[in-house]
Amino acid sequence: MRPHVTTDRSSRTGAVLLALLLAALATLGALPGSAAPARAAIAECMADASTGCVNGTLRTAAGEPAVGVAVTVEGPAGEVTVTSGPEGRWSAPVDEAGDYTVTLDESTLPPGQTLRDPAGNPRVVTVRLGAAAGALFPLGPPADGAGEGPDAPAPDPGDESVDTGGAGGEPGLDTSATGSTSGGGVTWERVAQQALAGIVFGTLLALASIGLSLIFGTTGLSNFAHGEQVTLGGIMAYLGVQTLGLPLVVAGALAVVVAGASGWLQDKFLWHPLRSRRVGMTQQLIVTIGLAIALQYTYQFFFGASSLRIVTATPESIRFGGVFITRTSLVSVIIAAVVLAGVAYFLVATRTGRATRAVSDNPALAAASGISVERIIRIVWTFGAALAGLGGVLMGLYLNATAWNMGGTLLLLMFAAVTLGGLGTAFGALVGSLVIGLLVEMSNLVIPSDMRYAGALVVLILILLFRPQGILGRAERIG
Repeated sequence: MRPHVTTDRSSRTGAVLLALLLAALATLGALPGSAAPARAAIAECMADASTGCVNGTLRTAAGEPAVGVAVTVEGPAGEVTVTSGPEGRWSAPVDEAGDYTVTLDESTLPPGQTLRDPAGNPRVVTVRLGAAAGALFPLGPPADGAGEGPDAPAPDPGDESVDTGGAGGEPGLDTSATGSTSGGGVTWERVAQQALAGIVFGTLLALASIGLSLIFGTTGLSNFAHGEQVTLGGIMAYLGVQTLGLPLVVAGALAVVVAGASGWLQDKFLWHPLRSRRVGMTQQLIVTIGLAIALQYTYQFFFGASSLRIVTATPESIRFGGVFITRTSLVSVIIAAVVLAGVAYFLVATRTGRATRAVSDNPALAAASGISVERIIRIVWTFGAALAGLGGVLMGLYLNATAWNMGGTLLLLMFAAVTLGGLGTAFGALVGSLVIGLLVEMSNLVIPSDMRYAGALVVLILILLFRPQGILGRAERIG
C-alpha cells in the first residue's frame, strides 16, 4: 500500500457512505406494515415475574413452517388470539397463573394439512408466571387412524419447543428442536432451506460485525459494547414505528443516524480522551465491558424485558423452488448486501478508505505520511456504529423482534465471526460471518437447535487450531 495518502476529502466520502446507508434503507418501504403500525398479529412473549407464556411451533408434514395459523389461549387472564409467524412459531402472554385452554383454528391451516390428533384440540396447559408452557399441535396430511400411534404425541410443557423466556431469552429466535432431526429427518429440501437461512443470517451478522472488525483494526480495541450499538438500532426503529407512528423507512433511517451519532459521541468524549492519556488496552477493554453492562440495563429500565416488535404485521412468504423466504428477510438481505458492497468500495476505491486501511496496517507510518490518524479513527467509530445500528434494524426484522439484550446475545457470534475471518480485516468479518451463519443454521439438521451456537463455536476453535490468524488474516512471526 502506498503510504502517501491524504484525508482532505474524508468528510465528503464519509457523507457519501452515510447517504448510501440511508438510500439502501429506502427499499424498506416495500415491506409490509411499513406505512404505519399494524395491528399486532404475532406476540413474541418473554416470561418475567409478572408474565407467563404459552408457546408452540407449527410445521407441516414436510417440515415447513405453517404460517398464519390462528391459536386462541383462554383462561384466568381472559382470552388472547395469536397467529403463527414466518417460522411457524406462535407465542401468547398471560398475566395470571393457572390452567389455560389452547385451541387451534383448523380452518386457518395450510391447504392439505390437518391435525394428526384432532382429539388433542383443544388442549389444556398449566402456566406459571415467570415460565413458559408448550402446546404442541403436530400437523400432517389427512390419514385414517389419525391420532393413534407414536405420531400423535401428547402435549409436554417441558418439550424442547418451549421458550423458557426470561431476561436471558433471545428475542424472536425460534429455539425449538423442530428444525433438527427430531422434526422428521434430513431431506434435500430441509438442507436447502437451512442453507438459505444460514446465508441470510450470516449476511446480516456481517453487517453488524464489520464495525467491530474495523474498530479493532484501527485502534486495537476489542469493543464489548458493540452489541449495544446493534440493540440501539433495533430499539430506535421500534420507537419510530410503534411509538412515533413513522413509516419503517423513516424510522430505520433515523435509527442509523442515531447509532452513528452515538459512535461519534463515544469517541469524542470517551475513547479519544483515554487514548490521549495513553490508557492501556486492557483498561480500555474493561471500560467497554462496563459500558456494555450499563447500556444493557439502561435499555431494560426504559423498555422493559419484553420483546419489542418493530413491525407487527405477518410477513408474506415467497417460495423459490423447494425453499421459502419471507419478503421481509429477502429485502433485508438485499439491503445488507448492497451496503456491504458499498463498504467494500469505500475501503478500496476512496481516499478515506485507503487511509483507513493504512491506519489499520501501521498507524505510525500512516501518521508520518500526513494522515490524520485521530480523524480516521473518529470516522471508523461513527460509521462502525451506524453499520451496527442498521444491522440491528434488519436483524430485528429478521428475528421478528428486538429486546434490551439482543446485541448481547449476538456479541459472541460477532466476535467469533471477526476472529474466524481474521481480526482487523473488514472482508474477513464478511467471510467469517457467512461461515458462522451457515454453521449455526445447518447444525439444526443434526443437533438440537439449543446447541447450535455451541456447535458453531466448537468449529471455530477447531479451525483456529490449524489457522490461528483466521481465514483472511496474515500470519505473524513471534520472537
